[in-house]
Amino acid sequence: MAKKQFKTESKKLLDMMINSIYTHKEIFLRELLSNASDAVDKLYYLSLTDGGVSLSKDSLEIRISVDKDKRLLAVEDNGIGMTKDELENNLGTIAKSGSFDFKNDGENKEDVDIIGQFGVGFYSAFMVSDNISVLSRAYGSDEAYEWRSSGVDGYTVVPAQKDGCGTVITLHIKEDEGEEKYSEFLDKYRLRALVKKYSDYLRYPIKMEMEKSVPKEGKEGEYETVNELETLNSMIPIWKKQPSECTEEEYQGFYREKFFDYEPPLKVIHSKFEGLTSCDILLFIPKRPPFDYYTKDFEKGLSLYSSGVLITDKCAELLPDYFSFVRGVADSSDLSLNISRETLQQDAQLKGIAKNIERKIKNELASLLENDREKYEQFFKAFGIQLKYGVYSDYGMHKDTLKDLIMFVSSAEKKYVTLKEYVSRMKEGQKSIYYAVGESADKADMLPQTEAVKESGCEVLLLSDDVDEFALRVLGGYDEKEFVNVCDSSLDLLSDEEKKDLEAENKQYEDMFKCMKEALGDSVHIVRFTRSLKNHPVCLTSEGEVSLGMEKVLEKMPENGANPVKAQTVLEINESHPISQKLRELYGSDREKLADYAKVLYAQARLIGGMSVDDPTEFSKLVCDMIS
Repeated sequence: MAKKQFKTESKKLLDMMINSIYTHKEIFLRELLSNASDAVDKLYYLSLTDGGVSLSKDSLEIRISVDKDKRLLAVEDNGIGMTKDELENNLGTIAKSGSFDFKNDGENKEDVDIIGQFGVGFYSAFMVSDNISVLSRAYGSDEAYEWRSSGVDGYTVVPAQKDGCGTVITLHIKEDEGEEKYSEFLDKYRLRALVKKYSDYLRYPIKMEMEKSVPKEGKEGEYETVNELETLNSMIPIWKKQPSECTEEEYQGFYREKFFDYEPPLKVIHSKFEGLTSCDILLFIPKRPPFDYYTKDFEKGLSLYSSGVLITDKCAELLPDYFSFVRGVADSSDLSLNISRETLQQDAQLKGIAKNIERKIKNELASLLENDREKYEQFFKAFGIQLKYGVYSDYGMHKDTLKDLIMFVSSAEKKYVTLKEYVSRMKEGQKSIYYAVGESADKADMLPQTEAVKESGCEVLLLSDDVDEFALRVLGGYDEKEFVNVCDSSLDLLSDEEKKDLEAENKQYEDMFKCMKEALGDSVHIVRFTRSLKNHPVCLTSEGEVSLGMEKVLEKMPENGANPVKAQTVLEINESHPISQKLRELYGSDREKLADYAKVLYAQARLIGGMSVDDPTEFSKLVCDMIS
């Protein structure tokens, strides 16, 4: 029979199908199985709408078979099949989709879930095969036909013999070429893995004969290898079920199998969104971050499915960075996929799903915080820093979403508190939310300024993560209360009368402070007395936007090396401590020794504040000289 040419600009278009559209060659199996599922669905739909069609849904299936010696791979379905005309129209015209026509013929198709849209998926098989045959017999017909093609040079359609309706697609797999190992698609275990990866949730069984070792009958201890038909796919995804139908064991089993976590998840979120774009989601919050979570190799994202067919294993667009720890799946049959079904055409659809997912995660975390505090604190210890980065990132765009989810250790009981809880128990007349920064909560609590604030009856938030103060600065305040760093020079715990007295004292010893400032050079912006230190002799505070804690964080950043950002440091000396009297005496008698005392006090203040000493050798010598 004469070979027919493909309709449209066949050679150019088919070459594009094979070489450009699909990223991974293994995708071909997903496409063939999706087509087979569509064919079965069409027959099932016909049985629901035509009383003359009698069949059992349990009899509908898809089979995969392999002949390694002949390098043949076949995908067979017992679906609706195709007539000679349909073979020519659907396979002879690239980008002609019978499934798309079926979905859009104006009839009600709620009972079926047709996947195909573009009519190009079939041609992906040419990526791995050099010859394809399609043997098909339409339902209700006594005739069968075989379509055969080796690629761009055209195709033939000839009469054939076939028992029962349905379609058998047989691929002759290419020979291996260098790094291209086509033989992997003749390995049954590899094929089974691909079915699990891409087509596990097609709703008809996908079967293949697998070798199995069984005991020999009548011969104890001896085994033989037999071939048994095995169903490769799960068919009904757990996320398509109602939450009330799922057990904790089912959720944990799916989570363990899908995400390889040896621990059960901390929280399961199972929901469905309705609207312009409907979507089923099954999300998990892990107990602990994966080993690579804080590395550049970590990839966020949810597994995205369309009608049970995997589109991409990590769809990063579905999760904001601050919820990147969430694992799970999203499945929507309303997505407008691109021609390869590997990416999406309409960002608006994806953004709508992502917004719903973000809102759901936030609400579930808020509920966990309110109803199971112990579990929420366990979550926050693992992932709280990510939420705080979320507050800080993107110029604070997400701060309103996250401000009620973040927590800090409190000086009151050394336990986590939310900002809402802190404000609810502020003492009468308190206008600010006080915080202290240290390498740990305990060290922040040891700061002289922290002690002074606590003695005034106020609670202090003890910050220890690098991002903490930056996050609070972006928030600006909470419930109309501003954040104040206890190490800020503007900290105001004195009465008006005490302020006047202190101002006069600093004015009187202005020249002494200038001498001390000269000895310290650019290390400090100013030196002065304070009355906020109780029993401590000295401390460092800062003026301006950059605090001492922020300076320490910025010093760690490589890009800060050329033009380091520095805080305007203030050396504050306890006006009522004996050291202040010693300084006054030295100012009048030995200004060289006054300079040495200034250096020692500055180094001491840095150590108290959790910072390193600029010149440890000089500091050690000065201390030894004073002792001796």
